[in-house]
Amino acid sequence: RVLELFENEKGHIKHLLCMPTTQKTFKMLEAKVLSMFQSTEFLAICRNVKGETACLIVVRKDKYIWWFSVGDCVLYLFHKELSTLGQYQVNQRQFYEWIGRVNTFEQEVPCYSVGIKELRQGENRLFLTTDGLIECPNEPYSNPENIYNAFVNCKEEESIQTLFQTIQENDVRDSTTIITWKVNILKEATMPSNQQTDY
Repeated sequence: RVLELFENEKGHIKHLLCMPTTQKTFKMLEAKVLSMFQSTEFLAICRNVKGETACLIVVRKDKYIWWFSVGDCVLYLFHKELSTLGQYQVNQRQFYEWIGRVNTFEQEVPCYSVGIKELRQGENRLFLTTDGLIECPNEPYSNPENIYNAFVNCKEEESIQTLFQTIQENDVRDSTTIITWKVNILKEATMPSNQQTDY
């Protein structure tokens, strides 16, 4: 039902993505997504479905990413500068949040997380996944550094194949979805004042 909702609103969402300023795009996008999830029609449909789902929406515009998350899907940002500092995960998994028969948007105050992050100069890998990868028995990928390392010396297709093969060999219990892509950012990213170049 969530996919159908976004398919029906595709034209309006494309219009928002084409707005001239990134800040306005993200602000309007958040308002749009909230109005979609809180619409009377969508909430009525959700009351009649069986079960619940998590939802993670990620948009990249210019050198920034915006995300909207309900539940326990995870967004990672892999970049060599960030990995040196041990930073990989962008959002935090939230338990007891869902869209479906039990629905956060039916609550008096909906619970979700939203955020914006600047990408670093150079190659950035965005990596979205469901809990199956993270909670696999023997926890081969509970540490995001292990996911990052899977992409360091291999082609993208081989890396993803390795991730799936590893969790299958460890008798993964939950279904696993992975969406990943690379973005090369030419613009300089924010640096502390003591590391900036003086002109």
